[in-house]
Amino acid sequence: MSVNKVILVGRLGRDPEVRYTSAGQPVANFSMATDETYKDRAGERQKRTEWHKIVVWGKQAEIAQKYLRKGSLIYLEGRIQSREYTDRDQNKRTSFEIVCSNFRMLGGRGDGAGAGAGAGGGGAAAEEPEAAPAAAEEFGHGQEVSDEDIPF
Repeated sequence: MSVNKVILVGRLGRDPEVRYTSAGQPVANFSMATDETYKDRAGERQKRTEWHKIVVWGKQAEIAQKYLRKGSLIYLEGRIQSREYTDRDQNKRTSFEIVCSNFRMLGGRGDGAGAGAGAGGGGAAAEEPEAAPAAAEEFGHGQEVSDEDIPF
């Protein structure tokens, strides 16, 4: 048995870009950043940002285009997928992306979400993720979480 499941909470690095397949299926692409704060060996506080390529298909792609904007805070579920390609110099490359199965907007209207996108997102997910309400509460609807908020 194997599992390929990703859960991310982060902010969009750019507005979703929607294209359509030859069969008319919408597909949205955008980048998403997740942060990690830690102390280095010298005791200095450091921040590391990880960037993720996100792909969203179908109705959710259109919802993403309509409501998500650069800076929007979202909860996302999906799977990791790799793609191999050959670059201009004929070198083989591998690209990793997250294929989103559902997402939920977090934060309020002033938190980077598009007009009409209130807290929670109202129907942005094809199926409601069980962990999303907990994630929204845990992350304070868009408020920053500091080391002092973590109990360990």
